[in-house]
Amino acid sequence: MTKSKRKRKARPAPGTPRPPRKPAAEREAEARAELVPLAEGERPTALKVGAIIAGLAGLANLVLFAAGYEVRGRDPSLGGTLATVAVLLAASAGMWLRRYWALLGFQALLAITALFAGLGLAVASNLYGAAFCLALLGGSSFLFYRLIRVMARLQMPQR
Repeated sequence: MTKSKRKRKARPAPGTPRPPRKPAAEREAEARAELVPLAEGERPTALKVGAIIAGLAGLANLVLFAAGYEVRGRDPSLGGTLATVAVLLAASAGMWLRRYWALLGFQALLAITALFAGLGLAVASNLYGAAFCLALLGGSSFLFYRLIRVMARLQMPQR
C-alpha cells in the first residue's frame, strides 16, 4: 500500500481539552470587520456579470416575443412579457448603479432559477434537457454565491 501524500491534521492527545469556540456574535463581528465597503465607482466582476446577464435576459425576452416565439405551443401574453422585461432591465440598471435593492431582487431571481433548474432535473426526458438543467443550476448557483459578498459590501443603507 502507498501512503497518502496529504498530511493529516495533528490530533490532540486524548483527554486534552479543546480550545473554547468563539460565540457566534463574536465570529460575526470579526467577519463584518473584514468587509470593506465598495469604493466609489467600484464594480466587482460578479456585479458586472450579474448586471450584464440581467440586461441580456430582458432584451432576449423582448426579442423573442417580437419574433413570435411560442412557449409550450401558445403565444406568451404581452403584459407578462413586458413585466418580465421591466423587472430584468430594472435589476440590470440598478445593479450597474450599485443599488442594494436591485442586487437583492436579482439574487431572489437566481435562487428561483436554481430551484426550478434543480426540479427540472427530476423530469428531464433526455440528455440535452438534463445537461441544460445542470448548466442552469450550476451557473445560477455560482453567481448567487459570488454575489453574496458583494451584497455584504454594498451594505444596506441606514434609515
